[in-house]
Amino acid sequence: MINNVGAMAVQRGRAGTIAAVSALGLTAVLGGCGLTGESGEVTLRLVAADYGDSTANSSRKYWDALVKEYESKHDGVHVDVSVHSWNDVDREVKELVDAGKAPDMAQIGAYADYADADQLYKADDLVSIPVQADWISQLSNAGEVNGVQYGLPFAASTRLLFYNKTLFTEAGLTPPTTWDELAADAEALKAEGVKYPYALPLGPEEAQAETMQWLLGGGGGYTDTLGTYSIDSSENVDTFTWLKDDLVGKGLTGPVAPGRLNRADAFAAFANGDVGMLNGHPSLMKMAERKGVKFGMVPMPGEDGQNKISMGVADWMTAFKKNGHAEQIGDFLDFVYSEKNVLAFSREYDLLPVTNSASEVMSAAKQDADLKPFLDELPLSETYPVGETSWARVSAAVKKGIGQAVASGGSPAAVLSRLQTTAAQAQAAR
Repeated sequence: MINNVGAMAVQRGRAGTIAAVSALGLTAVLGGCGLTGESGEVTLRLVAADYGDSTANSSRKYWDALVKEYESKHDGVHVDVSVHSWNDVDREVKELVDAGKAPDMAQIGAYADYADADQLYKADDLVSIPVQADWISQLSNAGEVNGVQYGLPFAASTRLLFYNKTLFTEAGLTPPTTWDELAADAEALKAEGVKYPYALPLGPEEAQAETMQWLLGGGGGYTDTLGTYSIDSSENVDTFTWLKDDLVGKGLTGPVAPGRLNRADAFAAFANGDVGMLNGHPSLMKMAERKGVKFGMVPMPGEDGQNKISMGVADWMTAFKKNGHAEQIGDFLDFVYSEKNVLAFSREYDLLPVTNSASEVMSAAKQDADLKPFLDELPLSETYPVGETSWARVSAAVKKGIGQAVASGGSPAAVLSRLQTTAAQAQAAR
């Protein structure tokens, strides 16, 4: 996920407000047919993820303002939004769908399983052609299953190498452009007593992201050019062998084993000044700034030079067929994807817009200058194979086991081979 932090929202009433409730309470709320109030009135139910890192900037703030404005211009249509942390939102939606009480819309991390089960509207059934044309092409393409778009990109992020400017200056270093330079910089930082010369979070929270960035830097990836899983390719084995021997094995990744280090903990350590370098996304900027850490950002190094392909991540808006409100959902989503609303969301949460129009505005605006390096990476980015129904199982396996590939006594080839077997079995089970 792009950002899985933030407090759970507090229940706040009915139509036009944001209501966050427990799984049991939410099931009860969504148990009806979606028609409320007077005849002809429609209530759309949206389950959304929280991108905030505190109650003060919870995503309910964004949705509350957006829904209030939308309802003021659309008599007879109400939108009830429940906001859940990234730790819970995908599970909440699955429980509702499994109980036969799917919401009208869900803003979540994956969509392919629902599309494969014919539970989702196609993008063509919902939003206008101008909105579809405005989506950044590689993101809309990533929303397809078998050439049909079901996942509507909602928020995006790319990754850069963050480095602590103070620590680099004290060690007389410049930002690395190759893996060898990164290792040399990490050696120098270790000699200066830096706790985490390079923080390598391969723990269960978001190991699939760190893994993908390194695989791309080594000329590999989760899939080959034909879209077939190639997790145990020679390029990927070489990448993790280098990580194991040249970073982890030399004590350059800090006191916590990579397989037990989560992204959130790595980010917190960077914000505390204990990390020399790490792979980060835009939300890390504010965390570091709040703690007074001076940092720089450069493209993630590759094996032989700056990585030509960056990792991109997208979260998805989906629309379920269950309640049959395609027309009302489409009209609401056209409003959600207006330039004004996309910009407001992206700026509030330091995320990249998923539309070309909003990207052009942010690229030129002084107030968004800190996001420009990430915006520049987006056209060069590659996303997870989210259009594969097998990806959820593969991602879970990576989170659980990839840390073993760099552990003492671990075998990168054996671990990647097991993951490849998992991917093949998941594909066969579709």
